[in-house]
Amino acid sequence: MQMCEFFRADRMRNSHICTFAHPHIILFSYFWRMEKTIISTPSAPEPIGPYNQAILVNNVLYISGQIAINPASGNIEAADIIGETHQVMHNLRAILTEAGMDFSNVVKTTIFLSDMSLFTSVNEVYGKYFHGEFPARETVAVKGLPKNVNVEISMIATS
Repeated sequence: MQMCEFFRADRMRNSHICTFAHPHIILFSYFWRMEKTIISTPSAPEPIGPYNQAILVNNVLYISGQIAINPASGNIEAADIIGETHQVMHNLRAILTEAGMDFSNVVKTTIFLSDMSLFTSVNEVYGKYFHGEFPARETVAVKGLPKNVNVEISMIATS
């Protein structure tokens, strides 16, 4: 048996409640319309393609992969992997700040490297930006990255 009804409440627009009944199991679910907010800041580089710096949906921030572009010049100015990684982390911090968050809100990161031999150097810099608990993470080596950089990092954060 399934019973569903629509209702309006102050906190949920176009909410839909469904109750699923079974002789041994009763499952109650909420479904609501998710609203997304585009997060953009001049303190991080403009996207180089058809995407946004970040999207906020229901207090979860999805940050697009950031590379070592200096937002002031629009160029890659880092001379080595240490400098690239710092610039990437500064770009990510700017987006987190625009969303009212910081690195303590990050729950998941993905690091893309041009070569796995860079792992130790990137890891050393990356670790300095987190205090206390580290987020979940994976690191993968890929054949190529935009603008021939050596590192790209994306993040998911929650408030």
